[in-house]
Amino acid sequence: MARFRLARPAQIDLANILSVSAERWGSEGRQRYAAVLAAAMRQVAAEPDGPLARKRPDLRSAIRSFPVRHARRSAEGATVGKPVHVLYYRVAEEGVIEIVRVLHERMEPRRHLDELPIEGDT
Repeated sequence: MARFRLARPAQIDLANILSVSAERWGSEGRQRYAAVLAAAMRQVAAEPDGPLARKRPDLRSAIRSFPVRHARRSAEGATVGKPVHVLYYRVAEEGVIEIVRVLHERMEPRRHLDELPIEGDT
Protein backbone atom coordinates (compact mmCIF):
# COMPACT_ATOMS: atom_id res chain seq x y z
CA MET A 1 0.00 0.00 0.00
CA ALA A 2 1.22 3.46 -0.86
CA ARG A 3 1.90 6.05 1.81
CA PHE A 4 0.83 9.64 1.94
CA ARG A 5 2.47 12.76 3.30
CA LEU A 6 1.16 16.24 3.83
CA ALA A 7 2.79 19.29 2.30
CA ARG A 8 3.04 22.24 4.69
CA PRO A 9 0.06 24.10 3.12
CA ALA A 10 -2.09 20.97 3.54
CA GLN A 11 -1.04 20.71 7.20
CA ILE A 12 -2.18 24.29 7.73
CA ASP A 13 -5.43 23.60 5.86
CA LEU A 14 -6.16 20.59 8.08
CA ALA A 15 -5.41 22.48 11.29
CA ASN A 16 -7.81 25.25 10.23
CA ILE A 17 -10.51 22.80 9.11
CA LEU A 18 -10.37 20.84 12.35
CA SER A 19 -10.34 24.01 14.44
CA VAL A 20 -13.51 25.24 12.73
CA SER A 21 -15.07 21.78 13.11
CA ALA A 22 -14.40 21.86 16.85
CA GLU A 23 -15.93 25.34 17.15
CA ARG A 24 -19.07 24.41 15.22
CA TRP A 25 -19.67 20.79 16.24
CA GLY A 26 -17.56 20.25 19.37
CA SER A 27 -14.76 17.79 19.95
CA GLU A 28 -16.85 14.80 18.81
CA GLY A 29 -17.67 16.52 15.53
CA ARG A 30 -14.00 17.37 15.09
CA GLN A 31 -13.02 13.74 15.66
CA ARG A 32 -15.63 12.48 13.21
CA TYR A 33 -14.49 14.88 10.50
CA ALA A 34 -10.83 14.05 11.18
CA ALA A 35 -11.68 10.36 10.71
CA VAL A 36 -13.37 11.08 7.37
CA LEU A 37 -10.40 13.17 6.21
CA ALA A 38 -7.98 10.42 7.24
CA ALA A 39 -10.08 7.82 5.40
CA ALA A 40 -9.96 9.97 2.26
CA MET A 41 -6.19 10.28 2.51
CA ARG A 42 -5.78 6.54 2.96
CA GLN A 43 -8.08 5.90 0.00
CA VAL A 44 -6.08 8.26 -2.23
CA ALA A 45 -2.82 6.64 -1.13
CA ALA A 46 -4.19 3.17 -1.84
CA GLU A 47 -5.64 4.10 -5.21
CA PRO A 48 -4.28 7.42 -6.55
CA ASP A 49 -5.73 6.77 -10.01
CA GLY A 50 -9.03 5.48 -8.64
CA PRO A 51 -12.33 6.05 -10.42
CA LEU A 52 -13.35 8.82 -8.02
CA ALA A 53 -10.15 10.83 -8.44
CA ARG A 54 -9.72 13.36 -11.24
CA LYS A 55 -6.63 14.44 -13.10
CA ARG A 56 -6.50 18.23 -12.97
CA PRO A 57 -4.38 19.50 -15.86
CA ASP A 58 -6.41 22.71 -15.66
CA LEU A 59 -4.60 23.40 -12.37
CA ARG A 60 -1.17 21.78 -12.69
CA SER A 61 -0.01 18.86 -14.78
CA ALA A 62 0.76 16.61 -11.80
CA ILE A 63 -2.27 17.47 -9.65
CA ARG A 64 -5.29 15.28 -9.00
CA SER A 65 -8.35 15.90 -6.84
CA PHE A 66 -10.53 13.72 -4.67
CA PRO A 67 -13.72 14.95 -2.99
CA VAL A 68 -13.70 13.86 0.65
CA ARG A 69 -17.41 12.98 0.44
CA HIS A 70 -16.42 9.85 -1.50
CA ALA A 71 -14.63 8.51 1.59
CA ARG A 72 -17.60 9.07 3.89
CA ARG A 73 -18.64 5.42 3.85
CA SER A 74 -15.15 4.08 4.51
CA ALA A 75 -14.54 6.10 7.67
CA GLU A 76 -15.23 3.70 10.52
CA GLY A 77 -17.44 5.19 13.16
CA ALA A 78 -17.44 8.59 11.49
CA THR A 79 -20.88 9.92 10.71
CA VAL A 80 -20.56 13.16 8.80
CA GLY A 81 -23.60 14.37 6.91
CA LYS A 82 -21.89 16.05 3.98
CA PRO A 83 -18.12 16.42 3.90
CA VAL A 84 -17.34 19.61 1.96
CA HIS A 85 -13.61 19.44 1.28
CA VAL A 86 -11.46 18.26 -1.61
CA LEU A 87 -7.98 16.76 -1.42
CA TYR A 88 -5.51 18.03 -4.01
CA TYR A 89 -2.55 15.70 -4.38
CA ARG A 90 0.18 14.36 -6.60
CA VAL A 91 2.24 11.23 -6.89
CA ALA A 92 5.50 12.42 -5.31
CA GLU A 93 7.47 9.25 -5.95
CA GLU A 94 6.81 5.55 -6.34
CA GLY A 95 4.53 4.55 -3.47
CA VAL A 96 4.22 8.07 -1.99
CA ILE A 97 1.31 10.45 -2.45
CA GLU A 98 1.76 14.07 -1.42
CA ILE A 99 -1.39 15.90 -0.40
CA VAL A 100 -0.66 19.51 -1.29
CA ARG A 101 -3.92 21.22 -0.24
CA VAL A 102 -7.24 20.44 1.43
CA LEU A 103 -9.75 23.03 0.25
CA HIS A 104 -13.45 23.66 0.68
CA GLU A 105 -15.35 22.55 -2.41
CA ARG A 106 -16.51 26.14 -3.03
CA MET A 107 -12.98 27.54 -3.09
CA GLU A 108 -11.31 28.27 -6.40
CA PRO A 109 -8.38 25.82 -6.35
CA ARG A 110 -6.32 27.71 -8.92
CA ARG A 111 -5.97 30.62 -6.47
CA HIS A 112 -4.55 28.28 -3.84
CA LEU A 113 -2.37 26.06 -6.00
CA ASP A 114 -0.70 28.59 -8.28
CA GLU A 115 1.73 29.73 -5.59
CA LEU A 116 2.84 26.19 -4.67
CA PRO A 117 6.20 24.98 -5.90
CA ILE A 118 5.54 21.38 -6.89
CA GLU A 119 8.55 19.30 -7.86
CA GLY A 120 8.15 17.37 -11.07
CA ASP A 121 5.42 19.69 -12.30
CA THR A 122 5.73 20.57 -15.96
